[in-house]
Amino acid sequence: MQYKRILLKLSGEALMGERQYGIDPKRLAEYAEEIKKVTDLGIQVAIVIGGGNIFRGVAGASNGMDRVQGDHMGMLATVINGLALQSALEDADVHTRLLTALEIKEVAEPYIKRKAIRHLEKGRVVIFGAGTGNPYFTTDSAAVLRAIEVNADVILKGTRVDGIYNEDPEKNTKAIKFDHISFDEVLKQGLKVMDTTAFTLSQENALPIIVFDMNTKGNLLKVVSGENIGTKVNL
Repeated sequence: MQYKRILLKLSGEALMGERQYGIDPKRLAEYAEEIKKVTDLGIQVAIVIGGGNIFRGVAGASNGMDRVQGDHMGMLATVINGLALQSALEDADVHTRLLTALEIKEVAEPYIKRKAIRHLEKGRVVIFGAGTGNPYFTTDSAAVLRAIEVNADVILKGTRVDGIYNEDPEKNTKAIKFDHISFDEVLKQGLKVMDTTAFTLSQENALPIIVFDMNTKGNLLKVVSGENIGTKVNL
């Protein structure tokens, strides 16, 4: 296998499936099946999920809500998504732990770096909820931060698009896809991979990012096997 320990970043919107909001149990089951294929090979998997399918702090702030309050609501939304994915993984017989940056000890373990690493070493999938625990930081930033803390080999950003393009492929069918691209070139061309804080943190720590289509069956396994799927961003 190409990687021993990965951090998988999923958007909250990915859990909606064909729905307009909320969580699609069918999509959850599909993701759980894909993740199980990887863990069965002995690869250690950590996951960060967004909360945009339930609530997005920035959107709340734009409608007059206090940004800090909105971001805390968004953090709780990621915990809901984490619980849902944990349930789906356990239904697929995958041992899973949910660790949260905000202490909610009745439903999840508080995030402690050494405990997270220990769970990974024991072969458990670790889901990180509640972002970084701080407002004004996205789940992209949380994904990069946690990946660095647990010494992940790579960040796999699962999206509905099969990589990074020079333009939006959903708007321009002639957009050009990159197989490999450097951090500097992403910044130079103004391409949107992650928010600036997260992307810079990844660059400074030489942590590669692979953007790929998570909704295509078998893609996650292909990525961790080293196949040329999606777009890889590195130094």
